[in-house]
Amino acid sequence: MNRNQKDKIHIIALLLFLVICLPFTGKSQQQLPTKLKTSLNAYSFNRPLMKGEMNLDELLEYCAANQFDAVDITAYYFPGYPEVPSDEYLYHIKQKAFLLGLEISGTGVRNDFTDPDPAKRRESVKLVKNWILAAEKIGAPVIRVFSGTADVSNLQREEVIKYMVADLKECAEFGKAHGVVVAIQNHHDFLKTADETIDIINRVNSDWFGLILDIGSFRADAYQEIEKAIPYAVSWQLKENLYLNGVEQKTDVTKIMALIKKSGYRGHIPIETLGEGDPKVKVSVFLQEIREAMK
Repeated sequence: MNRNQKDKIHIIALLLFLVICLPFTGKSQQQLPTKLKTSLNAYSFNRPLMKGEMNLDELLEYCAANQFDAVDITAYYFPGYPEVPSDEYLYHIKQKAFLLGLEISGTGVRNDFTDPDPAKRRESVKLVKNWILAAEKIGAPVIRVFSGTADVSNLQREEVIKYMVADLKECAEFGKAHGVVVAIQNHHDFLKTADETIDIINRVNSDWFGLILDIGSFRADAYQEIEKAIPYAVSWQLKENLYLNGVEQKTDVTKIMALIKKSGYRGHIPIETLGEGDPKVKVSVFLQEIREAMK
């Protein structure tokens, strides 16, 4: 067999490989189908939890009875917050959730990384780290943090961003060491738009840092802002109402769910109901809307 014949055989073999194998290679690179699980953010029961009319055991039982997949237990509903409760209590909550068939989809703290006082920011960093350890113990994969609400009117925005990003990087590194993702929530505080939020996430630049996408905290065209921010979302807060051009209106759940499915997001979608009314009724109604839209 001469060289030309060998070259022809090699070319034919390569063409056969491309024809046969590439379709399979392409499939493996396609976006995975959306997989969503319902979760309840504990803030939906803020009043009864804060007034002692409901405890975390009862919250877990409510979630199980209403067939939630998970619960997002905000840290300030644990007894003794901001201190972390005993391991005995943390493991009790973890065990109870497990026996009820519930995942703990996340937790969250109140912090302020906009404060110009370094000592106060160190307190916030310590708070986040303490609750990262608690999240690790209860099996929560993500901890929710905020930018902050301090008065920084006498500072350049870039100056605030610089020290905020440094604190967030430190928290993300600590989260990485303990298997807990740190995620910032857009909360119409220092971060009001998708672009502002994305800028912070890009500056932190960590696989262990992402976004809790709060659909009710954008004030312009919420749907456009949500679509822009979705690629950075590691969890959510789906709310009954959102804003269009500064006007509060009922959330188009079908439209939101279409955006989520289009994005390929996979994971929990915690709901959070606010305002007046019986939280059990409000949660039940909103959950039914979410389930219908998930079909």
